[in-house]
Amino acid sequence: MVVVGGGISGLSAAWSLCRRRHDVDVTVLESSDHAGGKLRVGEIAGMAVDLGAESMLATRPEAVSLARECGLGDDLVQPTSARPRLLVDGDLREMPTGLVMGVPTDLAALARSGVVSSRALAQIPLDHVMPGRPVGDDVSLGDYVGRRLGPEVVDRLVAPLVMGVYADRAVEVSMRAAAPRLFEQLRGERSLLAAARRARGDAAGGNPFAGIRGGVGRLPVALADRLVAAGAVVETSTTVRAVRHGHHGGWDVVVGPTTEQRVVHADAVVLAVPAPAAARLVRGLSIQAETELAEIETTSVAVVGLAYRVEDLPDGDLPEGSGYLVPPSENRPVKAATFSSHKWQWVADQADREGLVLARCSLGHADDVAVLQRDDDELAALAADDLAFVGRLGRARPVATTVTRWGGGLPRYAVGHVDRAERITESLHALPGLAACGAAFDGVGIAACIGRAAKAADWISQRLGSDGQWRHG
Repeated sequence: MVVVGGGISGLSAAWSLCRRRHDVDVTVLESSDHAGGKLRVGEIAGMAVDLGAESMLATRPEAVSLARECGLGDDLVQPTSARPRLLVDGDLREMPTGLVMGVPTDLAALARSGVVSSRALAQIPLDHVMPGRPVGDDVSLGDYVGRRLGPEVVDRLVAPLVMGVYADRAVEVSMRAAAPRLFEQLRGERSLLAAARRARGDAAGGNPFAGIRGGVGRLPVALADRLVAAGAVVETSTTVRAVRHGHHGGWDVVVGPTTEQRVVHADAVVLAVPAPAAARLVRGLSIQAETELAEIETTSVAVVGLAYRVEDLPDGDLPEGSGYLVPPSENRPVKAATFSSHKWQWVADQADREGLVLARCSLGHADDVAVLQRDDDELAALAADDLAFVGRLGRARPVATTVTRWGGGLPRYAVGHVDRAERITESLHALPGLAACGAAFDGVGIAACIGRAAKAADWISQRLGSDGQWRHG
């Protein structure tokens, strides 16, 4: 079997198949010079930091279980008790508790937070007496919440969370894809507030996220090592040009530069690449899959890491909290900031030894691609300026920065995305031995990607005969 793409999805699919079928040879082909995709550990001021995702959902088992399988169980950590904040009218305020993708379930906590006006607060309970609004097969998250609870709730609560996860506008994001539990509860509930309380369920206690000491980017490295130890092949700097029907069954995977192409034959192929790349690879194989994949748009983001000397900062530290999210109405270039030294103890430990404090800022979203046209120095300066303004850092400037760009790194989950993903899956499964996984399908989080990869591998495994050949029918 060949897996196209060596991010966490591709590596997980390969690992799942290796565990299920010891009789199948597995090869992972990755176009970049390293495995791991958007999970990667780098350095700033000589200290290890995550350049991409820094946490994984712990309320789902897939990511935490995989970390343990890869020997990282002792390094699993939870974030500190520091809480995130919201930027409201230029001030940082603690984010209220009890939110379900921005929908409040505790109006008393919302009132105490002061993040919405008294007028907006008074409108929210009207949801209980408003006529029900069917969600149908899907609905815009921002539009639905805005109609029930008012535009200020969307701007100050829903939009910052959606932007932080999907780098997209709340009105453009599918509720069924981004908030599936809320969507399901609304199918049998008139009130949005009541549906949110049911969707939240028993999730009020404990932190839903986990990290890895030394960086979440250690996970794909450890997984790639496990794969090689299990007999799999992981090739980097290997670009897949095409996937074609083999002359004697199976698939021919065309790799390498056009002047030195070679063909890798496989009985089955898993595409673990972003939607635009997958659309190109299935061209000529499935019109429906190609068309539907091409309709999944992507957006680009950049992550700027910053290191400050303690003595340069007012009161020797960044503002309280684990960081902050920014509502669209604030019109700031940084859409989210994480105070890494506050959020992760392992980061604080290494920064303290150097007399430093670490932060990171996210820039770029679906409606702001222009900000990413700056070069790295300009982008780092913009992030530092914005953080200094919002955090009241005075004249403090970072002593070191790092810029990581994820071009087309996030799929956009438009209304109808879940049905589209299902149609893509079915059209690919109509082809003998072709499956797909990745963030474009069941979720952008690490756990969701691992879960989807396991499904793809299981589907392939069940249909490969004991001789490794594809079983039709």
